[in-house]
This record gives sequence, structure tokens and C-alpha cells, in this order.
Amino acid sequence: MSSSQINRGIAVTTQAGPDKLLFHRMSAFERLGSPFEFSLDLLSFDHNIVLDDLLGTPACVSVLRPNGSTRYFHGLINRFSWAGSHGELSVYRATLVPWLWFLTRNTNCRIFQEKTVPEIITTVFRDHGFTDFVDSSRESHRRWEYCVQYRESDFDFVNRLMEQEGIYYYFKHDESKHQMVLADGMTAHSPADGYATVPFFPPDEGRLREMEHVYHWSASKEVQTGAYALNDFNFETPNANLLASSKTILKHDMSKFEMFDYPGEYTKMAEGTTYSQRRIEEQEARFERVRGNSNVLGLEAGSVFTLAGHFRRDQNEKYLIVSSNLELSTSEYETGPSGPKLLPECSFEAIKSSQVYRSERQTPLPRIRGPQTAVVVGKKGDEIYTDQYGRVKVQFHWDREGKLDENSSCWVRVAQSWAGKRWGAIHIPRVGQEVIVEFLEGDPDHPIITGRVYNALEMPPYKLPDNATQSGIKTHSTAKGTDQNFNELRFEDKKGEEQVYFHAEKDFERIVENNDTLKVGFEKKDTGDQVIEIFNNQKVLIGDASAKDGSQTITILKDFTHTVSKGDAKIAIEKGKRSTTVYGDEALTITTGNRTSVISKGDDSLKINAGAHTTQAAKSIVLKVGGSSIKIDNSGITIKGTQIVVQGQASAALKAPMATVSGSMVTVKGSLVNIN
Repeated sequence: MSSSQINRGIAVTTQAGPDKLLFHRMSAFERLGSPFEFSLDLLSFDHNIVLDDLLGTPACVSVLRPNGSTRYFHGLINRFSWAGSHGELSVYRATLVPWLWFLTRNTNCRIFQEKTVPEIITTVFRDHGFTDFVDSSRESHRRWEYCVQYRESDFDFVNRLMEQEGIYYYFKHDESKHQMVLADGMTAHSPADGYATVPFFPPDEGRLREMEHVYHWSASKEVQTGAYALNDFNFETPNANLLASSKTILKHDMSKFEMFDYPGEYTKMAEGTTYSQRRIEEQEARFERVRGNSNVLGLEAGSVFTLAGHFRRDQNEKYLIVSSNLELSTSEYETGPSGPKLLPECSFEAIKSSQVYRSERQTPLPRIRGPQTAVVVGKKGDEIYTDQYGRVKVQFHWDREGKLDENSSCWVRVAQSWAGKRWGAIHIPRVGQEVIVEFLEGDPDHPIITGRVYNALEMPPYKLPDNATQSGIKTHSTAKGTDQNFNELRFEDKKGEEQVYFHAEKDFERIVENNDTLKVGFEKKDTGDQVIEIFNNQKVLIGDASAKDGSQTITILKDFTHTVSKGDAKIAIEKGKRSTTVYGDEALTITTGNRTSVISKGDDSLKINAGAHTTQAAKSIVLKVGGSSIKIDNSGITIKGTQIVVQGQASAALKAPMATVSGSMVTVKGSLVNIN
């Protein structure tokens, strides 16, 4: 038995060393949009190969094809085992997979923003150091504003996105590597070297068995849906109709059925049209399939070939291989001039090359089943960071890459207690606050803030549980406000101490467009005071030039005290009259200073219907009209005037211990004049 693979048509190379492991048999499975898997049975004279040493290392199977070209099966070993013995040799089993497979061995949570799916895929691959891939896709792909990988492997994440966008992949192999090819159309495919045309021979033609050919062929068609419709909603264009539908180009009697789905994962009509077209193409790719068996070594997933020689002429067309399974084994390692005999058996599935291929969407979208919390973030130095819709940005607790800044997430809508057209309630979460986030349809790509919660850094405004009976709204002045700068509306519900407390940090403006009624203490009847304290000025304006009425009526059932501690008190009635009615006593006391009463036009009248009038002054009292005056002071009474008339209806008396009457001329008249 030979232990060398030299001059043999098939050989395996591993990092165990030359001819340390010998090829025995292989089952090689490939499918578009899936990692390949090559299962190898290997033989070795070494019964003690350390299994760990080969895990994750590259290996390659090379097969010399009848046309003289070599086909390579390159991969990385993800499973290696000792499987018993075969004569004098130990049997080892190795499974080769692409580097892509190792992305199934991690999970992550991360956010991508403003990237296309090919850009996201490139980032994920290169983050792991994988560069053996080429993007052969030709169609344009939307730029995702916000795309989340949530608790899923990198493999599931990129597969899910590719399935969504209509991208699939396959692998090309050479002696030293395997390369992943991203594709979305036939331009990414070509025939295997020397296998542009493959003949068909029926299985009973045994004389042709040694030639590479297809010997079993079946074609089938299966009813698929005739249309695919999607719909979605964009809050920035809420009236836009985003219903998109695409119909199949494949006609049959039962093509009237339609698949409809919501949400369609898009915000623009053009995107919806593209996605509905991808979905119907996904259905059409399953409409017609061919399956075959052959001994051909050049039929590999991702390659194209033209069938020739089939007795049904409509089958002699160009096909794209969707999947293939190659069973390959050799005869024993015996010496001899002919070497080992290859025994290939290849089964495959294909579609016509005129049909666009799309992988089935099999990778589920991760769902977030319940609410989460996150921290509101913004630009450095900003205490409030929002946009025209009142949206904010957040950083999730699972986000390891976020920098707690304005780039940590997309803009997230905030649920308010009331939302109308330019009316409703608005409370914008501020930077540093913890908010409750839920997700529309459980989709991580569509967060929405539904609430806010306190934590050890953001404590309630009232000390608890001491003030458990208090509730209210307390704000915080921004920017750079302190704990002493706030507006507040607080309710105290403690029995016997009930209170409504209103605090305005600066200005307070109240507008009542009709009536305003204030009642203080009417429920308890015994106490109910109102105290108004104004630090600076107060201005009360009642009425307007356009108003029909503009009056003020104040009714006080008991006492009224108006005290001006410092400064002046002025009352100006620009038009109209002033009337004061006092049913009891009235007292006016001026402690210091003077009193001046000026009547610019009109008269001054004082009438006392009953009782007396007393005017008393410490120094003097002066009554003056023009040049005439009466002055009363401590020395006496002085009457001055151009003409003074003293007239009594019955009598007039002038009495004094000493009386003097003088003048340039004195006239005394009367019916009887007595001079003592």
C-alpha cells in the first residue's frame, strides 16, 4: 500500500504535513447563498495526530479532471475527529467550511448608520480580518439610515441583510484560498474551466459511462404566487401611499394569488417597488427547477453550463447551478501503473440562466419582545438635543461601540400624552435621562420612546418616601441651571395639608379669553385667605380699545386695607367720573407730608346732610379765590378782598374787647344807628 499522493489524480494537503493525511473519500455540498461543507474521510499511518492541532487550519483537496484542468476544494477545518481504523491506517474525518462559517461562532449587538448593505457586509468581514471576498453585484442598493444587529451572529446578520436585498453568494476555490463572490445577477457567473457545455446521455448507454456527462435529468414546475405586495408608513410623509406591488412574468392558470406583507422595511415608494420585485423574483426562482445526476467534476454551485444532446429539445438550454453535491472516492492505495480510480457522483439542482435567482429569506429578523431602557445623548455641551419632530438620540445599554454622543443612534420618536396638529403635550427627554424604549413590531430598527424612569443618578424631584403624598411637575432651567432654577407645579395630598404649589422661575403669563373666577376658602367657610406678594411692580390693565366693556368691580364683604409702605399712590381717571360711597365712617390720616387736591375744571362741593364739619390745622387755614382770601392762624382771622360784604338776615354783630374800624372813608348806614 502506497503512502504517497504523488502522481495520483486526487490529493489532500493539510498543515499536518505532506502525505500525513491521505485522501479516501469526500462529500462536497455547495448551495447559492449558503456556506459550503466538504466532509472528508482521510487515512493516516499516524494513529496519534492531535485533534486540536488542525482545528481552524486550512486544507485543500485537488482533483485532476478528465479535461486536464484541476478543481480545488479549499476550506478551513471546523471539525476533526478520529473515526477508527481501515486496515493498517487510522481513519480521520475532517469537515471543511468557508471562513464565513466561523461568523456563526459569535453574536453581537451593534448599530450601523447611513450605510448600504454591501458596505455593512464589508465592515463586518473586515472587522474579523477576512478579505477574501469580491462584490460582483450590479444593482443599486438603498442607504439604510439605521440598521441594527441585535443578539444575532455576524453570519445570521449578513445573511439576513443579503436575503432582504436580493444578494446571494457562492465561492471560488484555488490551491491556497477560497473567495466569496457576492452576486445579484447572471453577470457574476461563468462556466467552470472546460465545462461550458455538458452532454446528456441516457443511463442505459453504458459504453459512454466513462465520459463526463449527465445521465439523469428531471424538470419540474411548481405553482408560485402571482404577485407580491408590500406596504409601510413614513411619519415624515404620513399621507403618502406606499403600497407597492409586483406581478410575476410567469403565467399559469393559478397565478392570481397574491402575497401581502407589512411592514415592508422601507420609507419611499421606489424602495417598496424594488423590494416587492425582489420578493416576486424570489418566488419565480422556485417556479421551474431541473435536477440531475452526473459524473461531471465541473458542475459546481455558481457556475453555468449548457446542456446538449437531450432528447427533449426544450431542455437543451443554459443553466445556473443552484446547488450541487459531489461524492468522490478513490480505490485503495495500491501500487500499479494506473493509480487509483476516481469514482465521482454529482447530483445538482439548477435553473435556467434567463431566470433571476434570489435566495429564499430563511434568516429570521431578531425580535425584541419587551421594552428596554436607554440613556438620552446629544452633542457635547448640549443639555437638550432634538429635531423639529421632538425626536432625541439614545445610547442603548448593549451598545459597546457608542460614544454617548449624537452619533449613538438614529433620531428616535418620543410618545407624548397628546399629539395633535400644532397642539398637544410635549416633554422632550434631556441628555442623561433614562428612557423606556419599545420597538415597532419588535423590530430593533424601529425604536420608539414610550416613557421615562428615574435612577440613582437621576432622582425624583421630591424626597421619597418622606414626601410620598406629593406629585407634580418640576422642570430644570437650561442651559447650566442649578437645582435652584426651576418651574414647578406641585400637589400635596396629605390630609389636612392639601396644597397646590405653583412656582415660575422667571415670568408667569396667564391668558383667560373669557371669564376668570377665583374662590378662596368658600368650602370651609371659616378660613380662606389670599396673599399676593410682588417683589417689583404690578400693572393691571382691564379692557381694550376694541372691547365693549372694560370695567372692574371689587366687592369686599368686610374690611379693606390698602397700604403703600414707600413711594406714592396715584389714581388717574382719564375719562369718566369717580364716585365714593361710605356707609359708615371715613377717616383720612396723613402722617407726614402734605395733601394737595387740584380740580382742573369743574367745581368742588362738600355737603353734609346731617352732623357737623370740622376743619382743624395746627398752623393755619387759608381760603383763597383770586386776590381775595381768608386766613385763619393762631394770631387770628384775616379777611382780604377788593370788596368785603358781611350780611346777616336778622342781625350781624361785631364784638371784641377792642374793635377798630378804619379806612379813608367809613360809611355807616341804617334806619337807626346807635354809637355808644
